[in-house]
Amino acid sequence: MIIRNELKSDYREVEELTRKAFWNLYVPGCNEHYLVHIMRDHEDFLPELDFVIECDNSVIANIMYTKAKLVDEEGNEKSILTFGPLSVLPKYQRKGYGKKLLEYSFQKAVELGYDAIVIYGNPENYISSGFKSSKQYNICIGDNIFPTALLVKELSKGAIPKGSWTFQESRVYEFDSRAAEAFDQTFDKLEKEYKISQELFYIYSRSRVF
Repeated sequence: MIIRNELKSDYREVEELTRKAFWNLYVPGCNEHYLVHIMRDHEDFLPELDFVIECDNSVIANIMYTKAKLVDEEGNEKSILTFGPLSVLPKYQRKGYGKKLLEYSFQKAVELGYDAIVIYGNPENYISSGFKSSKQYNICIGDNIFPTALLVKELSKGAIPKGSWTFQESRVYEFDSRAAEAFDQTFDKLEKEYKISQELFYIYSRSRVF
């Protein structure tokens, strides 16, 4: 197993694995492979934190980071990170590869001078890696709303000062769904289906912590 930076020659393979990892997971089909495709050219993208796991001469996992920020009530800003997608090929899932990729990327993020990460994610997948509810850090998305799926990890203790913060992620995540659908047509056809995981995503993505 090798963890290394993504190369240009990996691009399509990473998009393929991302598509397979997320297909029918949150919604019928997926858009995450299109997000990977457009993220690389976005100003908030951090190529230094774009990693893959290579195993058996194939790329089996990938994580990509972008810049984000926290803004307090007085308009003061704190630079932070967010990541996603974090993709692992289905046959390699639940074997610890995703966690190894996370831990490696955390170390590299610290080396680059970052001290906090905020993501949207399933708490069941990230609590074991040190993520906590955004409510514990008083980080909302506006109007005092604390989504259940908004999770925070301090890379150093006390990295997030006390106060009221609003999370602002990169605008790369605001993409045209029609463009994503057109991009998907360049891949082999996969059937869109309903899975129970989609209901779990629906609940988490619409619930809040009070």
